[in-house]
Amino acid sequence: MGYYQKEIECMPREEIKKLQGERLVWQVKRMYERVELFRKRMDEKGLKPEDIKGIEDLAKLPFSYKQDLRDYYPFGLFAEPLKNIVRVHASSGTTGKQIVVGYTRNDLDTWKDCMARQFAAAGATDEDIIQVSYGYGLFTGGLGAHGGAERIGAMVVPTSSGNTSRQIQTMADFGTTILCCTPSYAMYLAEAIEEAGLKDKIKLKAGVFGAEPWTEDMRHAIENSLGIKAYDVYGLSEIMGPGVAYECSCQNGMHVSEDMFIPEIINPDTGEVLPEGEQGELVFTTLTKEGFPVIRYRTRDICSLNYEQCECGRTFVRMNKPTGRSDDMLIIRGVNVFPSQIEEVLLKISSGVTPNYQIVVGRENNTDTLDINVEMSEALFADDIKSIEKIERKIVTDLRSVLGIGAKVHLVNPKSIERSEGKAKRVIDNRNLRD
Repeated sequence: MGYYQKEIECMPREEIKKLQGERLVWQVKRMYERVELFRKRMDEKGLKPEDIKGIEDLAKLPFSYKQDLRDYYPFGLFAEPLKNIVRVHASSGTTGKQIVVGYTRNDLDTWKDCMARQFAAAGATDEDIIQVSYGYGLFTGGLGAHGGAERIGAMVVPTSSGNTSRQIQTMADFGTTILCCTPSYAMYLAEAIEEAGLKDKIKLKAGVFGAEPWTEDMRHAIENSLGIKAYDVYGLSEIMGPGVAYECSCQNGMHVSEDMFIPEIINPDTGEVLPEGEQGELVFTTLTKEGFPVIRYRTRDICSLNYEQCECGRTFVRMNKPTGRSDDMLIIRGVNVFPSQIEEVLLKISSGVTPNYQIVVGRENNTDTLDINVEMSEALFADDIKSIEKIERKIVTDLRSVLGIGAKVHLVNPKSIERSEGKAKRVIDNRNLRD
């Protein structure tokens, strides 16, 4: 089983750096010859490929950005002729032109290995039944998880997203043991399983969840409601897709496949590389990608890196769960607010509310407003108004303590907030509609 090789995932750090350096030198030379924008930025810095001799020279190289993909849409940043590209994926393009990435056959094999490492770390074998409830198509989630599951020899159930009643019936009938989807959809599935009375027929033991930010409290809620161990997986289309980093059973950060990617943490304002352990913006360099390689790609995800060897024995660096994205951060009355902070507060409320919420930001009289709609449980909905007001006041107090600003909290009727079968739409920023 080539995807899990102890000598790779547990290499000494000096060997990892040596391998990364060799592959970086190869990639820089290749991109300089094949990617016009990269060559232009190298020339602007007065750099030639021969100036890069190892990863100690990484910080000399120029950054790359999501806007680059839009500016060179659709194939302008590919490093292989289109005849060698066997698949493309793309983002939803909700904030402009969609971003398009290409894969060679070798890239797809690498991707399968990355995602297979996640399944192996979650305890999956060729005896498991893996239900992939991420969306298929241009989104990388479905096909990425599918390839990794096939790589370990598991039975794959490619349900894709949506049709929740069929999802849970399939899960019960087929004996699914591992679930792959977004964490918000996992919570929805847990709710649907309970309502359908199928909980005693579900054989899930683990779930691999990603594609949107989620907190430790969300993890515990999923684990408790589905009776599983919930694993975090990280990826983004521009780098590879799900499997760039994967969580082991220690659940203490996600191991980055350092034989394929180099992570850095930088100051998002200055671009300066930060010391080990400090929090900042995550940057990735792809070492083996052929079709669409990137050097020092700014992800906008905010996290930190831990280089200490994990208790599982793996030496690959661990990235902590991102606290949010710098471009998802809301600035409300001069205060930086991440949606994940709000979720963390709500999930700590022990009873009376569900994990379903929506954040609505507006502006009145030139002042930002923050309203948070939170779904009541059936039990609280049937309770008296004083009980409802008591929980509302608690949420308001807890949010002010965490955020440093006040918010209006509205407890709304059960099932009144729309459920998501993919990435949850948590934030409505009406300021953008007026500005």
